[in-house]
Amino acid sequence: MIRTNVDFLTYIELLNEKYPNFFLIENYNPKEVILKQQKRYQSLYIIKNGITKCYLSDENGKEFIQEFLGKGMEFGELEVFSGNLSYCSIEAISKVVVYKISYKNYNYLLDNDRLFNRLVIKSMALKIGYKAPRHSFQQSYSIEENILKLKHNYPDYDKIFSKNDIANYLGITIRSLNRTLNGLK
Repeated sequence: MIRTNVDFLTYIELLNEKYPNFFLIENYNPKEVILKQQKRYQSLYIIKNGITKCYLSDENGKEFIQEFLGKGMEFGELEVFSGNLSYCSIEAISKVVVYKISYKNYNYLLDNDRLFNRLVIKSMALKIGYKAPRHSFQQSYSIEENILKLKHNYPDYDKIFSKNDIANYLGITIRSLNRTLNGLK
């Protein structure tokens, strides 16, 4: 549920020492939006600490949470490669500290640092590899089974995430979530 990439974060911290002007450190408070869907940015972010949610909003304002991102996860990288507007919004769930890097410096590292390049490719592959099984499980199993899997993998999920976020992550209504939670008691 909360995706992390400690290897990538460890390497970013080394790069921050090597290239101190490449990275800015920014702080965000809970509920603060870091990236907005359908906006153009010139930087991307790597989470140093905290938890964010990555979500899409439809024309009616309904959110679908793609994933929760934690330490070492980057966001905004797809836009570097595609040149498109941001695909998703990113919002802080807890206090969040990020390394912010410009597209220019990111591309420099991609071109000149083989390990950085490899870690970026691996990170993107893991993101893709995570989504298909998650969506498949959510489609193939009942709400009860999805909640039991969440509880098994993240025993304190209900203390970290709001019911609204849990429902949006599972692609269900709050009413269905509440009814299921009451049935599981």
